[in-house]
Amino acid sequence: MSGQGIDPTRRRLLAVTTGLGLVGAGFAAAPFVLSMMPSARARARGAPVAVDISKLEPGQMLIVEWRGKPVWIVNRTAEMLASLAQLDEAVADPRSEDSIQPVYAINEARSIKPEILVLVGICTHLGCSPLAKLVSGAASGLGREWRGGFFCPCHGSKFDLAGRVYKNVPAPTNLVVPPYGFLSDTRIIIGEHPEKGIA
Repeated sequence: MSGQGIDPTRRRLLAVTTGLGLVGAGFAAAPFVLSMMPSARARARGAPVAVDISKLEPGQMLIVEWRGKPVWIVNRTAEMLASLAQLDEAVADPRSEDSIQPVYAINEARSIKPEILVLVGICTHLGCSPLAKLVSGAASGLGREWRGGFFCPCHGSKFDLAGRVYKNVPAPTNLVVPPYGFLSDTRIIIGEHPEKGIA
């Protein structure tokens, strides 16, 4: 071999071998790359969910699933709404300044329409699912002073009928209000902001 480097035959053989190796590596990697992409079922789980609330009576709660999480829809009565102002001193974040909700739900009722509450039903402490204790008073099992709301039996966190967390409990923030909007008076969409499209 002269000092001019690799002879042309070997150079071509090296180029062909390298090229075939790269093509083979691409074919070998393709199944692994495709396996990491979300399936159609997984993509659908993140899609917005339309819910018919026409049969949801005042004082009742409906549970639907969105992104693998329970979402509570509560049709609050006038008495339930009246209790919210009376609890401002008892809850840790009465104006929802340190909690997660869309801008249109930063109000006392934490909702677009005062009577319809939409919450992600997961405790903000350790991700447990609280119980709905919508009935006030001793019938709730939480004492005569209970005004209605949600109770997490795992560690004792309590939330009012707007999902606002009580003071001196483990949960640090109010329950999350997901993005949602009204398609009509009796249909809501969870997972979309009313004015911006998909969240």
